Amino acid sequence: MKLVIDERRCKGCNLCTLVCPYRIFRPGKTPNRKGTIIPELDRPERCTNCRLRHLYGRTLCGMCQMICPDQAIRWEEEKPNEPHKVAIEY
Repeated sequence: MKLVIDERRCKGCNLCTLVCPYRIFRPGKTPNRKGTIIPELDRPERCTNCRLRHLYGRTLCGMCQMICPDQAIRWEEEKPNEPHKVAIEY
């Protein structure tokens, strides 16, 4: 699973940056086509929901998705041969 921000739906409220316990969101710097500054993902592989969702078979956190008023945050299945990073924290 990977975390995706839908740039067409996001209005740049940055609520996701405030509630994420893993601090994987940071305020954006450059505006998109509509002039909205969308949050950026900062090492999303730290999110335990993305890493462990299949292992436990359920959503583990989901705070960012629940707080988003525009439903612009979602998890997508990764393609079979898509490279991905793995973060191991102690």
